[in-house]
Amino acid sequence: MAVKVYERILRLFEAEGISTIFGIPDPNFVHLFHLAEERGWSVVAPHHEEAAGFMAEAVSRMTGKPAVCIGTLGPGMANMAGAMMCAKVENSPVVFLGGQRARITEQRVRRGRIQFVKQAELFAPSVKYAASIEYADQTDEIVREGLRKALSGTPGPVYIEYPSHVIQEELDVPPAAPPETYRLVGQTAGPDKVAEAAAAVRAAKQPILLVGHGVHTARAGEQVKRLADLMACPVIQTSGGTSYIKGLEDRTWSYGFSPSAVDAVVKSDLCLAIGTELGEPVHYGRGRHWLENAAGRTWILVEQDPGAIGVNRPIDIPLVGDLRAVVPQLVDALSDSPRTPSPELAGWIEQDAARLADLAETAPSGGSPVHPARLVVEATRAFPPDGIMVRDGGATTIFGWTYSQAKPHDVLWNQNFGHLGTGLPYAVGAGVADGGARPLMLITGDSSFLFQIAELETAARLNLPLVCVVAVDYAWGLEVGVYKRTFGQDARMPGVHWSTGTRLDKVAEGFGCHGEYVDRDADIAPAIKRAYASGKPAVVHVAVDPKANSEEMPSYAEFRTWYAEGMQ
Repeated sequence: MAVKVYERILRLFEAEGISTIFGIPDPNFVHLFHLAEERGWSVVAPHHEEAAGFMAEAVSRMTGKPAVCIGTLGPGMANMAGAMMCAKVENSPVVFLGGQRARITEQRVRRGRIQFVKQAELFAPSVKYAASIEYADQTDEIVREGLRKALSGTPGPVYIEYPSHVIQEELDVPPAAPPETYRLVGQTAGPDKVAEAAAAVRAAKQPILLVGHGVHTARAGEQVKRLADLMACPVIQTSGGTSYIKGLEDRTWSYGFSPSAVDAVVKSDLCLAIGTELGEPVHYGRGRHWLENAAGRTWILVEQDPGAIGVNRPIDIPLVGDLRAVVPQLVDALSDSPRTPSPELAGWIEQDAARLADLAETAPSGGSPVHPARLVVEATRAFPPDGIMVRDGGATTIFGWTYSQAKPHDVLWNQNFGHLGTGLPYAVGAGVADGGARPLMLITGDSSFLFQIAELETAARLNLPLVCVVAVDYAWGLEVGVYKRTFGQDARMPGVHWSTGTRLDKVAEGFGCHGEYVDRDADIAPAIKRAYASGKPAVVHVAVDPKANSEEMPSYAEFRTWYAEGMQ
């Protein structure tokens, strides 16, 4: 079969189930984009290449598959570098395709070349694999190696360069082979270790499941639900794994931010960790809440990367393999001996439900501007039950950890890297992956929202059912709080305040979206309802109390323990 190089690249991606591409096309990519659209791909051009990378990462999170974005040679790839680093830290298998000048131009000893920099060597430290298609007949091996590296061990991004001299070359190749012929797919754990883990679970009196970000990105919720039912135990969320699994909402609690979660952790005699690196936000599984009863607790870790076993803490029973394959092994091993719930489970469920109800009742209300705790309560109460939740921002996210009344099944948040400005591109990418079928809500702070605000036009162009609820205090609220704690209430605060004349609802209207302005908490839910009913992407500008936003962040002391600088 004779095909052009760009067509072969598309066919190789299609073999992996990929059918979406993000980027701003340049001469290197117009042929690929033109053919991709012809072949039924979703082809999305944002307004900034960094946003393209974030959108692709969101697609990967929503589909459990690798995702693809492109950057034009030179400045386009420079713009994309932030998203590349983010994908590395977030363990997201994104393929970054970069355009490049023809090699005859690159290898000349010349100065003053236009739109040129040696890209691969710059990006290599930020990806798992960096390579260039130097010759047309390298296309298959380089694309497959990129996919192999992106999905093997700890997932992550790869960079593949696409020089202009190979674009129009033809290849005589067979149909694209399925993934299982060139990379490991569905790796299972050894049966002896699975049997050992099952025996430990059966013997435990107070087991817990510690569920991380990887469960969501692997789209493994249903499998983990079956395991949780057999274990009849609490489900403890890491800060990166805040998507709720259907059917487990009442016994799923956030590590560190829920008294039920803390009590369950302290009393646990077995922790089965899935889809988590056991990083700083869970104190490496050995500090803070884990200290009590540490000697009596057995650790089981499901981990695809054998090099990660025992790095952050000792592991008693490692189960090395793809969690999508290992969890069903555990389910099979435990299916004939389901556990009886511990006597305390019902009490923990009741305690956490009462906590949420009390937070909704006691969050400050009636003020204008709105208290940020009340904003979170009202916005999350108005969140559609089947919707996709996206989070962004500093202080706004911290208020959200405590006061959220919603239990969404899909949550996107940039937790590991802490990259602000991901929210709007994540929302667009998630909407594209979902085909616009479900409503989306972005809850964010104003400073973070402004990073990629031009993507409102992209959301409008795609007609996504997205409502952006923006807490507006005209400042970097988290940093205002840091200034106050460091230098006192009346300290100078250079660099954290910006124009109070900005109206984000009006900006939204200028992009063809719906806009709402709110400065009273009673008006938040009606504004969100009108926003969804408008049939357009929307921005709800909520004026929040800047003093409360910087000084009254709940659970801030717990949050600070993530950064204990070697103390965990």
